[in-house]
Order: sequence, then structure tokens, then C-alpha cells
Amino acid sequence: MNEVEATRRLPAGGGRAAARIEPSGAQPCEAGVGAAHSAQQASARPVLYRAVKALARTAKRFLPDYAVVQIQHRRQMGRWANLHAPEQYSAMILRRCLDPDLRWVELTDKLAVREYVRKKIGDAHLIPLIAVPETFTREVFDALPTSFVMKANHGCAFVEVVRDKSTTSFEALNRLAQQWLSTDYYRILRERHYRFIKPRLYFEQLLVDGAGKIPADLKVHVFGGRPEGPRIHTMIIADRFGDARGDIYDEHWRRLDVRFGRYLPGDAPVPRPANWSEIERIATRLAEDFAYVRVDLYSTGDQVYFGELTFTPGAGRMRFVPESHEYFWGRMLKESIDGFERMRRAGRR
Repeated sequence: MNEVEATRRLPAGGGRAAARIEPSGAQPCEAGVGAAHSAQQASARPVLYRAVKALARTAKRFLPDYAVVQIQHRRQMGRWANLHAPEQYSAMILRRCLDPDLRWVELTDKLAVREYVRKKIGDAHLIPLIAVPETFTREVFDALPTSFVMKANHGCAFVEVVRDKSTTSFEALNRLAQQWLSTDYYRILRERHYRFIKPRLYFEQLLVDGAGKIPADLKVHVFGGRPEGPRIHTMIIADRFGDARGDIYDEHWRRLDVRFGRYLPGDAPVPRPANWSEIERIATRLAEDFAYVRVDLYSTGDQVYFGELTFTPGAGRMRFVPESHEYFWGRMLKESIDGFERMRRAGRR
């Protein structure tokens, strides 16, 4: 793989033991990783079906990463990925999953990345932390404010929004927290850089906008490697904890007639955020050391907050409709990688 950003690579073997809990039929993060079936649904399934699924999960642990990602890609995308000379965006992302840059470990860790953000853009854009306990205890729960967000640092969809603490309990949150912490996220989709992240639980301030709503998720895809500046395509996910809708906007803020993953389009285009210049500045600054990265941000109207950096969006298993957009983003990604390499050689990186 010829990405200049991959100056150091992770080994293919080693890492933590397999998870005690591994969600079955896992989907990429944006498609709902970690969303477990209810106990009632599970109990309604035939015993033989459940036994076969359990056997498949066990067998999966012994398959090499290359085989697992190909099988999952074939099942979810309907085709085998060309990992030798990829042209489609999803296949190029799969290659990144199998051959990650060592830097991605720290920058994918949702707690460790805060130091990188602090150095790049300052503390003001970090969501305030409430607690990062070594162990989640009732004393920690009692000290939490009325509203907060509970998260884990080592994967996707480990998020629990609590608007009113009186509606939940320590026991309920602790069960969820222990499930998260016992999950080896690397084992689910074989994104190798996740293997080396030590699971931690943490609590953040709940962000709301002026109307008291949770702000939309701004997934800013930054394609670098261009002397004139990066090319930015942004996916906006509105009401992500309710009737989530997702739309992609190009660098001119034109809504594209494209679906990505499970999200249905919104009823109408949304206007470019009034503070878009600040959003763009922050995303570009955080992405400047890489050929390509997705920068997740949140805007409460008067303030922009950092969410996460994602180097392998969707783990290479999210479908574009129409499929032609797979090749369009694939070309943009290849141009970014090649351009970043040329700029490095010219001493501009």
C-alpha cells in the first residue's frame, strides 16, 4: 500500500483475547454496530438457528482478518472486494482496515485523541468531561449531574444519552457499561487499529442547541493532497437518536442525490450552517496531517465541538446508492493519497 501517511504499520497478529461479547451480524458503525436484538426476539428464534449462529461466531474467531473482511463485504455489499487494485471507495477503506497507520490507534481512541485536538485547535472545542472513572461504581453514578452522556472510547455506537438521571439506575447503566467494556471491537469488523485501544468508560456533558435539541452529527470527509486545499464532502445526520436522516453535501453545499448506508434522505435540504467557515477551519486543521480522514463535529449554533476522527468510515461495508458514487469517492480518495505523497516529496508535508 502506497499511502504516505502509513509511515508505520500495525502487526497483523497479537492483541487482546477475543471478546466475551460479540454482537452477531454486526454492521458498520453508521449502520448500527452494537445494537443488540431484544431478548424476546432472540428467544423466538429456532434453537437450531441460534446454534448455527453461535457456531459461526466461534469459527469467525479463527479466520484471518483478510478472510473475515472479504466475507462480511460480500454479504453486505453483494460482491467481493478487489483489494489488490481497488477502484471503489469501500474496497480502499477495507485496505486501510487491514493496513492501518500506527498513529490511528491514539487518534481513534476517543479519550486519547483529546490531546491531539487540544494541540491542534485548543480546549474550547472539546466536549467537557464529567468523569473518567477507573471503575464505574454507585458513588460515581451518584455524583453525575442530572443529564449526561455515557460513552466508551474503543469503538462505535457505545453511546447512551441520559437526559434525566431519575429515569435510569446505576444497575441499568452498569450492565450496559460492562457489556461495552467486555467487547473486543477489533474482533467485530477487523479494523486492526482498534485492537490496541484499552477500553475505558467516560462521561461527557450533554450537548444541546438553543432549542434544547441534540445537534446534528456533521461527518466532514476531508480529502487532502491538493495544493489549493482539501476537497470536503459533508454528511449531515439529523435526529440521530430518533428518526435519523442522512444527506451528503458537496464542497459547494449542494445536496447530492446519494444514499450512504442505512440513512434515508431528509425531507428537504438544510441550509449551510451559519458558522460553516469555523466548521471548515476546524475540520481542515484536524485533518491536515493525513491524506483522508472523516472529522465528526457538532455545532450548537454558537460553538463547534469535536466528536471523533475516523480513518475507516463504515469499515468498508456501507453501500452507496447509486453505486457509481463508490467509484467517484474512490477516485477522490486515490487522488488524495497520490497528491499527499507528491506534496510530501516536495517538502510541503
